[in-house]
Amino acid sequence: MIIASNVSKQFGKLNALDNISVTCNKGECIALIGPNGSGKTTLIKSMLGMVVPDSGFITFNGKNILQNWQYRSEIGYMPQIGRYPENMTIGDVLDMMKDIRGHSTRLDEELVQAFGLTDLMQKKMRTLSGGTRQKVSASLAFLFDPAVLILDEPTAGLDPVASEILKEKIIAQKRKGKLILITSHVLSELDDLVTQIIYMQDGRLQFHKSIERLRADTGEEKLAKAIASVMLKMQV
Repeated sequence: MIIASNVSKQFGKLNALDNISVTCNKGECIALIGPNGSGKTTLIKSMLGMVVPDSGFITFNGKNILQNWQYRSEIGYMPQIGRYPENMTIGDVLDMMKDIRGHSTRLDEELVQAFGLTDLMQKKMRTLSGGTRQKVSASLAFLFDPAVLILDEPTAGLDPVASEILKEKIIAQKRKGKLILITSHVLSELDDLVTQIIYMQDGRLQFHKSIERLRADTGEEKLAKAIASVMLKMQV
């Protein structure tokens, strides 16, 4: 569904992406993991068309995204930090996005209701806590029932109840055969979600394998311990 082929990107002297090739298929929930500065965000933004690679290319359903901007309508994106017009209310933001998208797809407002946002529609964005902003971002990512979900640190700032609601929603979407890409530093939250792991470091792809293969290779059941085992071996 999304294929990156020999993608490289440099910012000044920083090699953000170094010849990255990955294939992400529908029905998979893929964890994009790596230390800060590993290139995860640059890869995500390249897939979203927000960063143009210096070399290589990315396809969505077989079409180069550089000539096919419409593909973005099939992606729900939840940024790590959502930025919205501060003077608008939650209701204004949701209505604005519905108008921009034109109501062309069935709306999925399950998270709006589950997070209790229906009772907060008149709240100005500038008054919201970080956790409530995250709830708005999550609700917008799922709102238009996209085929692909890209979630950047989705549970950051969420309370335990909201975090569990979001995780259950992600699992439900995976069962529907959607492609889900997640970045997270809280690896313990990914154990029940992911089917594959992409591990990056210093702009390079270290490995892309199934969670079963990773567990077999490391002898560890928990993702956090499995990744720690891999990192220790890389340092030797």
